[in-house]
This record gives sequence, structure tokens and C-alpha cells, in this order.
Amino acid sequence: MSRPFRRRAARSVAAGTAALVAATLFPSAAAAQPPELIDNGTFDSGTAPWWWTDNAPASVVDGQLCAQIAGGTVNPWDAIVGQNDLALQAGETYELTFDASASAPVGVLAKVQLQVDPWTERLSAPTILDTAPQTFSYTFTADTDSAADQVAFQVGGSAQPWTFCLDNVSLTGGAEPPVYEPDTGPRVRVNQVGYLPDGPKNATVVTESTQPLAWTLANASGTAVATGQTTPRGVDPASGQNTHSVDFSRVTAEGTGYTLSADGETSYPFAIGDVYADLRSDSLQFFYIQRSGLPIDGALVGQEYARPAGHLGVAPNQGDTDVPCQAGVCDHRLDVRGGWYDAGDHGKYVVNGGLATYQLLSTFERTRTAPSATPGALGDSTLRVPERGNRVPDILDEARWELEFLLRMQVPAGQPLAGMAHHKIHDAAWTGLPLAPEDDPQPRELHAPSTAATLNLAATAAQCGRLYRGFDATFASRCLSAARTAYTAAKANPARYADPADGIGGGAYSDNDVTDEFYWAAAELYLTTGEQRYLADLTASPHHTGEVFEPNGFSWPSTAALAKLDLATVPSRLSWFKRLMMARDVVSAADEYLATIAGQAYGVPIPGAADSYFWGGNGNIINNTVVLATAFDLTGDRRYRAGALQGMDYVFGRNALNHSYVTDWGTKTPQNQHSRIFGRQLDPNSPNPPSGSLAGGANSALEDPFAADLLDGCAPQFCYVDDIQSYSTNEVAINWNSALAWISSFLDDQA
Repeated sequence: MSRPFRRRAARSVAAGTAALVAATLFPSAAAAQPPELIDNGTFDSGTAPWWWTDNAPASVVDGQLCAQIAGGTVNPWDAIVGQNDLALQAGETYELTFDASASAPVGVLAKVQLQVDPWTERLSAPTILDTAPQTFSYTFTADTDSAADQVAFQVGGSAQPWTFCLDNVSLTGGAEPPVYEPDTGPRVRVNQVGYLPDGPKNATVVTESTQPLAWTLANASGTAVATGQTTPRGVDPASGQNTHSVDFSRVTAEGTGYTLSADGETSYPFAIGDVYADLRSDSLQFFYIQRSGLPIDGALVGQEYARPAGHLGVAPNQGDTDVPCQAGVCDHRLDVRGGWYDAGDHGKYVVNGGLATYQLLSTFERTRTAPSATPGALGDSTLRVPERGNRVPDILDEARWELEFLLRMQVPAGQPLAGMAHHKIHDAAWTGLPLAPEDDPQPRELHAPSTAATLNLAATAAQCGRLYRGFDATFASRCLSAARTAYTAAKANPARYADPADGIGGGAYSDNDVTDEFYWAAAELYLTTGEQRYLADLTASPHHTGEVFEPNGFSWPSTAALAKLDLATVPSRLSWFKRLMMARDVVSAADEYLATIAGQAYGVPIPGAADSYFWGGNGNIINNTVVLATAFDLTGDRRYRAGALQGMDYVFGRNALNHSYVTDWGTKTPQNQHSRIFGRQLDPNSPNPPSGSLAGGANSALEDPFAADLLDGCAPQFCYVDDIQSYSTNEVAINWNSALAWISSFLDDQA
């Protein structure tokens, strides 16, 4: 299916008049224009053949079609105005134009699609309307012949009633095929946030030159403070660009407004200094705003993010306090309130929640074990959470919100598969974007227990058992008991896998290899209890002596690395020699990541092949920097510290797109990540993602229709677009932000 290269603009009246004059003066040119596919697009002949849903009655008012849109709808498609029976030709490029306004600012979707199931889309364009009429123009190319398409304005999803007015609707072929050219800014690419005074400072120059070029570093007043020659790197396979690198690490003077110039181009400005001071709290506020079952306090995170609690059974929610299973899965119902919404939807998933919880707990545990950590940096009243002032480190308060949910997902005693954990809970059907959690009307369902989910519960609850012991011994004991029960249940049911086809209303998160989860859970239980039975299990695992640090990093389907990171760093009864072996494995992996960084023109700690850029790959990139940071914590060797710092340059803008992937951290940052909660691109009454939100990143597989059409043929680092419709390149997710939170804490410590 084909999606638009959007060219949204309000055309002036003068432009429209000029077009009319041209058509009058040159009738032969006008006659050559392709036929108009819309019938009565000016509504001069009444309303026929236009149609509307019952909740959007329309009539002609002052020459426009105006529809009274009922309030209380949830999804965009709950109210529609449209016209059917449009004939499209495969390979033809069309332009849809129309004038539209609303009684109050609102977002709608302008669509051209098949008029019957499966409603295949040719165009789906988010359109923000204001009270004054504007002209909108969108272009798309049809990929199949059709005699039964429709123009459909999806105008549902508003709690309040409003008026939609439409005029001058036109759909014609023969348009110029859209060509998407991303705005990559200056050809000198830097970390747009900046650099630590004693850290590495590297940049990349995109140029046709094959010879060294002069570069100049200037301060905020424009005075040159350093000069040098670039190092040619040849064509970078991940971007397809001819590149040079610049190393200006010798500059240590702190300041803001630095710029780097080379080959007639000047970089975005950046700072040298304590540049990551607020990233720790920004990256962690994401979790509070993603909380389910709790009102979000705008005084903590900004009034635009304030909202009522979601999914507590308050209409129209079905709620998470008394949730049944999918048909045929179980006969019991559970209270599974709380936790974090996982990503762009309102689902909650134990396997992804497990990794995110682990990383928040690990971030705190590092403050107790790492020589370079700042004691108390994540203590009470350091973060934007409502539990401030309770004498518990704020990051533990945040992690507990998810831990409580994970514990509730455990199958109760006396039920079949008691002790196992349900894999996930989410809506029975997909909902539209945007949709605030408190407005979600869909029934909620528990999905079948899985071995992977049960082991995620065992591992994180075991962490809880040791880390909360000094703050809430009762909760710590409850966690450890649940961890033991879950581990025993998983061993009794070692091959219960999530169904990869179970993806209606939420993601499947299937994983048919759980040997890594067994290893991780045994390691966490041993570190907490010191019991020999868990030591025997972890040492018997093939992962204990195998390679667990993959070139493309770890994530929720691959968790063995978590075990080795903790076995190497967390004090335990493990012999010094065995701990040394674990540390050796971490350091050996870090050496490989350093070699990878050195071989990449953009200094990325992953290989340059297309299959290294995949859905959520930014989280994996950061996880490789976590390994580098841990190697520094273990050895004190500053090469690993430098590698971790340089690896994060990519995330903050030193990449082919010259685009930081963290909201509001850099000059050019994502504002339109795929999310039902953060939907300002679709609805002016919805917020943008909060500062510190990590986008999934470049994905060469282009696994959503919008990206597939817009970015077809892209080099791997170019396979990203900051658009809410591109869920495979631009979603948010708790496990990606947990990686950012871990490394943010490390980065801040290094200042």
C-alpha cells in the first residue's frame, strides 16, 4: 500500500485565484488536465453523493458541507464523512486537496482507501484543523487498480461534540510523484548535546572529498579555539555516505555554543561540560507518565501530562481490577492494576516489563557497587515521582510500581499452572491513535501463562528481594517468595511459549528459546539467597560458559547477558575466581564493542550491516554501551569509559540523519513518536512525548506501511522518520527508556 509524502500547507487565496486565471486564459492547458475523480466536491449541488455516519449528520452551510460530530467517540473511524466508488490506477500518482475547518482545534485523518474490508489504505494523512479554513494537499501513488475506493475523513475520537466543515475537495491523477528527502542539516555531524571535558570528542563530516580537510572548532563568540585535519574514512556502509572523522578531544574548556566547521559546513551547536546533568531524571520521568492505574500529577511533570488514572474500571474503561482470561485460557479473574503501559499501546507485558524493571533496579544497584557511581544520586526526592519524601530511593519507588503489577500477574495457588505468570494483558482489539488511557473502552484480557514471563517474574522479584530489604522487609520477603514459586513453576513447565500469532489488540512478544531466561533467573536467585540449588542451575547452563554478548546487543528475547553483568558486579558468595571469569567475559565483550566503534565512521557500537538496524535497535545500541560502562566499572580502564561516551554520540545526533533520538535533547529531536498517549501530531489537545523519551530508531526492515513507502531503498541509518504513523521506526517503549535511564545515570556520574 502507498503512503504520502506529506506536503501540508495552507494555500493562499491569491494562489487559488492565480490558478483560476491560468485555467481561464489557457483553456487548452486546462482541457489537458487529468479528470476529476470527486463528484460535487464544491457542494454546489447539495450533499449527494457524499455520505456520513449516523453520529456525523451533515448539510450544506454557506457553500460548505458541515457535519455535526457527536462527542464521546473513541477512535478516528467512529465518525466518518466520505465519498465512495472512486477508480484508481496502479502506478498513477494522485493529489488530494481540500479546504477544511473545525469549531475548535482538532485532529482528523484524511484517507483514500478501499471502501470494503480490508480497507487497504493508499493515503492516511494526519490533519490538524483550526477554526479558520485551510487548504491541505497530499500526494500518493496507487499500488493496485481499484474501482471501489473512497475518500474518507475520519473525524471521531473526541470527547466533546464539534463541527467539521469541508469544501473544494479534489482528487486528480497526474500529480508529480513524491520524493522524500530528509532534512539532514549541516554535513558536519556532532553529539548535539555535547561532550564531557575529559571525554572523547568525535564528529563525522559527510563530503565528496577523499583528501583530508581543514576543520575549525569555534566557541560561542565565533573565535577559533582549535584547528586540525580530518581523517578520510571512505564510504560508510551503514549510511552509504563518503565520510571523514574529526577528533578534537584535546579541547577541555567548558562552555556552550561550540560549533565545528569543515568543508564549508558548520555543525549544530553543542556544549562541553556537565552536559548530562538532567538526563537521569528526564529519562526516568517517562516511566511515571506511563503508569497505569494512577492519576498523573501535572505539578511533577508538566500540566500537559496530567490525566486521570487509566484502567481502574471507571467508565468507559473496562478496567484492570477484575480481568478475565481469553476464552479457553483459564477460568479465574485477576486484579492486575498498576504497572507501566508498555509502548505505543495500552498493553502491559511481563517479558518487556521484566527487562525494564531489571534495568531500573540495576541502575540503583550500580550506585552501591560501582567505584565511579555517585552515592545517593537516585535517592529519595531526586526524581519526579509522587512518593518523594518517603525515605525510599525514588528509583525504587518507580520500579515498585511495575513490580507490584508483575506480582499480580502470577497465577494464584489452587489454579492450573499455579505460580506461572500470565504473559500479558491488553485490549481485546486494537484502538486508534491518539487515545488517553482513561478513554479506552475496550475489554481487557489476560493471555496464557508462558515460561518466559514466569522467569522474568522470578528474576526481577529475586532482585527485589535483595534491594528492598533495607527499605521494606515485608515487600522484599513477598518478592522473594514469589520468585521462588515462579522459578519452581517454570521448571515444571519449561516449554510453554507465547503464541506468535496472538497479536490482536497488542503485541505477541513470543520467544521459543527460554534457556537464557532460566540462566538469568537462577543467577538473580543465587545472588539474593546464596543457595546452592540456584548455583547448580546457573553453572549447568550452557550460557554460563558460552558467549552471551551479541554484536547487536541484548534485549527482551535475549537476557543471558543480564545474568553475567550481575554475576560480575553484585557482591555474592561466588568464588573470586568465578567472579573473575564473569568479569573477563564482560571485558572481552567490551573489547569487541570498542573494535566495532573504531570501525564505524559514526562510532556506533554495532556492525554496519543492514540487519544491525532493526525495530527498537536504539535500545540495543545503548545496551552495548552499558556493557562498555560496566567494563569500566570493573577495571577502571578509561578506554571503556571513552567507548561508552562515544557510543552515545550516535544516539544524540552523530548519525547519518543528524538527528538526536531523545526528545528535547539536541537541536533536532523526535517529537512525534508512535504513542496513544502522546499524539499531538494527530490531535492538538494531546501532548508531545516528554523530554527524555527515546525513539526506537532506524529499522532497515521498514515494518510499517508508512515507513515502507516513504523510505523504500533507504541505507540502514536513513531508515527512520519522526512520524507517529511509523511504529516500526519511531515508537516509544519502556525497555528502550530503561536502557537510556541506566546509561544516563552512568553518564551523569562521569561528570
